[in-house]
Amino acid sequence: MIDTHIHADARSGEDFKEMYQAGIDRAITCSYYPYRIPHEMILLNHLNRILEYDTKRAGEYGIDLKVALGIHPTNSNIDPENIFDCLYGWIENRAIVAIGEIGLEDLTDNEIDIFKRQLDIADETGSKVIIHTPRKNKKEVLDVILEILPQHLDESQAVIDHINPDVIKDVITTDCMLGLTVQPQKIDKYDAVSILDEYGFDRFLLNSDMSNKPSDPLSVPKTIEELKKQNYDKSEIEKISHKNAEKFFKL
Repeated sequence: MIDTHIHADARSGEDFKEMYQAGIDRAITCSYYPYRIPHEMILLNHLNRILEYDTKRAGEYGIDLKVALGIHPTNSNIDPENIFDCLYGWIENRAIVAIGEIGLEDLTDNEIDIFKRQLDIADETGSKVIIHTPRKNKKEVLDVILEILPQHLDESQAVIDHINPDVIKDVITTDCMLGLTVQPQKIDKYDAVSILDEYGFDRFLLNSDMSNKPSDPLSVPKTIEELKKQNYDKSEIEKISHKNAEKFFKL
């Protein structure tokens, strides 16, 4: 199984051990520094820590940890140019599988400018992007994301993450991959199963978004187990379990 969106830097080795024992052998960790920071070097240290330290830490417990790096909207108050330069290097060296997570939160001018620039870098380099949508004002913010995205990047290169039943109809007609985040205060495994039942398995990725917020490191295997209990076709379950992620991120 592949958990397609976690924040490994916020979690313990015991979490990785439980994930591996439950069948998760690969995961994608995304950048997110949960505080407003005064200087971009703090964020750069955070990104390098993910790349150089957390990958090794997860590997000690059997998890092949892939990395997505970028500027989360929470950190959009910094001077981004140094981070942008590093992104080009990480992409060239194939150190990351996507730029992420990026996106919008409060619709500030800085957020929007940095979001657009990262989409342009993805377009220039042929990279994938993982796009955050917020817990609050999700539909309002998503509308802006959907307006901006196709002006800067082919939708087929993007994951729009944290999709829930309230906004699924707004994104299902796009060419984006769609992330289902089974996490407290987002959706539960039954919501995920219901969305998959209605819209099929081809367009979706599954993740826990485990972080410093309330999370369940085992929400992905629990959702897969629920699909099995409800007797969904094995080949369909494999899509959401790992095959869609393998194909999209070229793992």
